[in-house]
Amino acid sequence: MGWWKDTIEIVKEKDPAARTTLEVLLTYPGVKALAAHRVSHFLWRHNLKLLARMHSQFWRFWTQIEIHPGAQIASGVFIDHGAGLVIGETAEIESGVMLYHGVTLGGTGKDCGKRHPTVRRGALISAHSQVIGPIEIGENAKVGAAAVVLSDVPADVTVVGMPAKIVRIHGKKDEEAIRPLQEAREASYYSAKL
Repeated sequence: MGWWKDTIEIVKEKDPAARTTLEVLLTYPGVKALAAHRVSHFLWRHNLKLLARMHSQFWRFWTQIEIHPGAQIASGVFIDHGAGLVIGETAEIESGVMLYHGVTLGGTGKDCGKRHPTVRRGALISAHSQVIGPIEIGENAKVGAAAVVLSDVPADVTVVGMPAKIVRIHGKKDEEAIRPLQEAREASYYSAKL
């Protein structure tokens, strides 16, 4: 009962259009996709990989949300609208995260091992953002709409653009604090490419 309670609570907390529990259960595709993912993930962990993939694809058809059965998703995650959302196999999503439609938590190719993002507690990933590779989105970070995120995002910052750049820290524009954080992000990104 804990998973359902957490999921319904976060929807009601973050979406002013959510009026009743019944409405959330019957009309929110993100809730259906996450519930189906729990079954797919169970099958995946018990080495029923083909059945897990078939189950996830069935629900992809019904919800327009593609979640790989291997992805690790905590309770209390909210997928708002959801159409076109993709979550890759090694993605990890903590509770309190909010994802909008068109978001991709994707990989960078045919690498083995961890190749998809980790999204920490309370983060918000806005519509059509592309978060690519084994990077981390910090706690309570915000990714702006249509951003392309290719390197780690620290906690409590807002990033926007292509590639994503830090524009706010703790919700405020503070150029003195933003500059060193952005330079450190860019340095780590470019050193990883060498």
